[in-house]
Amino acid sequence: MKTFLKWLVLAPLGVLLLAFAIANREPVRVVLDPLPGDSEFQIAAPLFLILFLATGLGVLAGGFATWVSQGRHRTAARHARSDIDRLRNEADNLRAQLAVRAGTALERTRDAA
Repeated sequence: MKTFLKWLVLAPLGVLLLAFAIANREPVRVVLDPLPGDSEFQIAAPLFLILFLATGLGVLAGGFATWVSQGRHRTAARHARSDIDRLRNEADNLRAQLAVRAGTALERTRDAA
């Protein structure tokens, strides 16, 4: 069901993007120099390509910003996993010590009887 709903949304979106790309094949000039006048920093490419690249760069920048902002949470999770491993080892050692002591106490009871 989830796959069907995903395709129900993505298929029309893909058709719209394809139609947009076909309709906007004319080259446009994008000037990368913020100062007025003739600039050597310009790109001439189809409009759909420029918009797709800008969207892709935006997605990458947003993903990177999210990854950086969540760094403290990944660090906290890593420390928590380390603490959990340490505490599990400590619990296993204590269980082993308890088993040895219980075995020793059982032998003493047998010897006393």
